Formats: sequence, structure tokens, C-alpha cells
Amino acid sequence: MVQKKATTTTKAPVKKVAPKKVAAAATKKKEAVKKVAPTKAVTVATKKKSPVKKAIVANNKSKIAAYKTKKGEKYMSAAMKKHFVAVLLLWREHLTDEMQKTFDHLKTKGETYADPMDRASQEEEFAFELRTRDRERKLINKIGISVEKVKQDDYGWCDSCGDEIGVKRLEARPTATHCIHCKTLDEIKERQLNG
Repeated sequence: MVQKKATTTTKAPVKKVAPKKVAAAATKKKEAVKKVAPTKAVTVATKKKSPVKKAIVANNKSKIAAYKTKKGEKYMSAAMKKHFVAVLLLWREHLTDEMQKTFDHLKTKGETYADPMDRASQEEEFAFELRTRDRERKLINKIGISVEKVKQDDYGWCDSCGDEIGVKRLEARPTATHCIHCKTLDEIKERQLNG
């Protein structure tokens, strides 16, 4: 037992020396963190700003900023309708421009290749572009229906239940005709029927 006490007494001074070294190292780290902290704050601030700019630019259907409701503003007020009409018309204009580019591309690149593999590759590319444009053509029709609904004061209301669709949902999908609850129920029913 005496030997154990001797070993504990020799370890005690080592423990007292280590905290001083750790404390000195910690103060050096704090000084280093203080020197680095201002640059981190700057990079964090720029990172917060850049995704917002990218979201506005990346959103093809509108370069218009999202609508912010004012306190006490009535749902589907004149300002809201004007905003969504501008978004819909800009989106339709973008889609028609893309359709024209595809048409011009098909006209200029419509060469016949001697190699069957090259010809098949080109036909596959054209078929893909045409499928995409067909979906966009259907979307242009939906945009036209949505613009007509705005004129009839029927835009922004669910076709199934008659509730508000919501500004956030309309910003995400301006041609939406159902509120999120009805759309969710429709998708669940469709999954159950199709397996």
C-alpha cells in the first residue's frame, strides 16, 4: 500500500504541470481564433447572400422576385394578381423562346449521316428535344388557362375544395389548380390505384 501512495504522489506534480501547458495552448488558440474570426464572418455573410441571387437567376419561369404579402393584405388582391400575371407571362415568353430555338436547331442540324450510329444518335437527340418541347407546349396551355382564371377572379383558389392555394405554393408552381392538401390526397389515390 505504501508503494501505491508513492506512485500517486509522483503523478500529482505531472498533473499540475500539464494544465499550465494546456492553458497556454488554449490562449494561443483563442488568439488565433480571434484573428481568424473576422474573415469567417465575412465569408458567412457572402455565403448567405449568394444563394438568394442564384435562386432568382436559376428560376427560369421568373426573374421577378417572390411576392411578399403586406400586413393585413387580402388574399388575391389586385397587386397579387398583377404579380402573378407578370410571372405567368414571363414564363410563357421564356418557353416560346425555347421552342423557337429548338425549331431553329432542328432545321439547321437536320443533316443525314452516312454512319447508322451517328444517324441514330442524332434522331435520339431530336426525339428527346421534341418530347421536352411537347411538355412545354402543354405547359403553355396551362399558363394560358391560369391567365384566364386571373381575369375571371378565379385564380388562386382550389378547384376541389375552394380554399386558398396559398402564395408560397403559387410562387413555386404558378399554374397550380389545387391546394396542397387536395393535391396530396390525389397523389395518394393515384399511388394506390397504380400500385
